[in-house]
Amino acid sequence: MMTPDYIQTLRALMEYEAARTEPPKAFPALPDIPAGRYVDPRYFQLELDHVWRKSWLLAAHIDEIPEPGCWMLWENGGQPVVITHAESGAINAFFNTCSHRGAPVVTEASGKSRRLTCAYHGWSYDHEGELKGMRDPEDFKDFDMSSRGLKKVRCESFGNLIFVNFDPEAPTLLEWLGPIADEWEEFQFGNCRLASRAIFDLDCNWKIAMEANTEVYHVRSIHPKTVAPILDDRRNVNTLYENGHGRMIAPVPEGKRSLESVDVSPDVAEIETAGEIARTCTQSYGLFPNWVSPLSQYAIPPILFWPNGINKCRIETWTMAPAWEEGMKPDLWTVNERTELCDVLLEDTQFGEKIQQSMESYGFEGVPLSYQEARIYHWNQAADRMIGIDNVPPELRVEQVIGDNWIYPSDARPPEMAEEK
Repeated sequence: MMTPDYIQTLRALMEYEAARTEPPKAFPALPDIPAGRYVDPRYFQLELDHVWRKSWLLAAHIDEIPEPGCWMLWENGGQPVVITHAESGAINAFFNTCSHRGAPVVTEASGKSRRLTCAYHGWSYDHEGELKGMRDPEDFKDFDMSSRGLKKVRCESFGNLIFVNFDPEAPTLLEWLGPIADEWEEFQFGNCRLASRAIFDLDCNWKIAMEANTEVYHVRSIHPKTVAPILDDRRNVNTLYENGHGRMIAPVPEGKRSLESVDVSPDVAEIETAGEIARTCTQSYGLFPNWVSPLSQYAIPPILFWPNGINKCRIETWTMAPAWEEGMKPDLWTVNERTELCDVLLEDTQFGEKIQQSMESYGFEGVPLSYQEARIYHWNQAADRMIGIDNVPPELRVEQVIGDNWIYPSDARPPEMAEEK
């Protein structure tokens, strides 16, 4: 949770940002992001092989597999995964691949059963992944059932959220989150229920869609009636964390509430422990590689961006809240029974397809970024480090110019503020 001293520092930083007439002196000039990172098949494959394989990815909420015996299929990470709730209470994840001939052990989106049984030859597994039954075992010579279980996928939880990681050498989820895990204590992730989850297809590279949600430079241009009236973009404070994560905090105009721009039912219970910043500002986090979410006293509504090809993606919207009245499930991001995106997200995604076409044209060479867009550059630096800088073709690399003096808990702005006094 944020301490009073840290909140005071954030408030001072907001005024510093509003008063400055140029980027902080210690902030580097940002080289252009090569256009090929959005259109070149080589970089897209590097993302698939490294970024998506080595990162912690949000896959499920415990409400989707609430009881022992429940399971669900998850394929957004590009691999077939079944997530199970075992009799022991453990939450497990496995490749949805029978150890016999590779057929799927589940074919429905979700269900509840004592065993996971492959329909091809009838091999069955328990929810810990162990092979428990097979047809005609006498016909298999020197066969050890104990070594033929489902192949496990790393699976860890933060509150009620279930994450997976395909890299056996990756840090733990808490290590991956770093100080963000402590900041999120006030939002009681373990008490928030899943109210809504939907997915939509877009015709652009997934980063084009995501990046609109990682800066406020665009707010006055495309959100003049929705976001701009309740977000003071000139007082926005960006914070960069290890592992490519980022955060933005922007106050709202006096007399406004941070969620007036979205439709939140008065029947939604508050997260009572949410702090001062969450109640008075837009406080939004970007978790590497694909999570963006404002957090408030009303809801935890992550938006996830998934590649569906080099020039196509899927945007997945979630809304979680502690409680709501019967029949009044909150949904911050969709309308018409989850068939359409809300106005804010329609505004954010309206140019995606055209931007993709522009980036594929002969005339587009790179992306110049401002200080306000530092979180985008920070993400790209982290991606290249995860891939291995030497593995990225020189013409597709980004220079590692944002240094440790900008990575939380370091911050180069307070010293400049002290000098100006």
